[in-house]
Amino acid sequence: RSNYSIIIMTNMSHLFKVTVAWTSIVYAICFFGVALVPSVREIFMYYALHMNVDMGENVATVGTFISGLVIWNAVAVLGVALFAVLSNAIKK
Repeated sequence: RSNYSIIIMTNMSHLFKVTVAWTSIVYAICFFGVALVPSVREIFMYYALHMNVDMGENVATVGTFISGLVIWNAVAVLGVALFAVLSNAIKK
């Protein structure tokens, strides 16, 4: 086992905490950025994702903030967990 995989497995709790903190910060910045400047959403879709899609109206409420925060943190934690599993399973 490499030192890297041992570090990942022994610090999973810390890794998940850092993941949730980072995701929460980025999500809050994005959410409030779109709430303050709604056109940012369409600009991002067009230039970053190369899509010209009508996404409908922006809905920025406490409920959508909390639900999005929970969903994106769950996705991030699952992604980091998958990374750790694959990192330990795939040998050099």
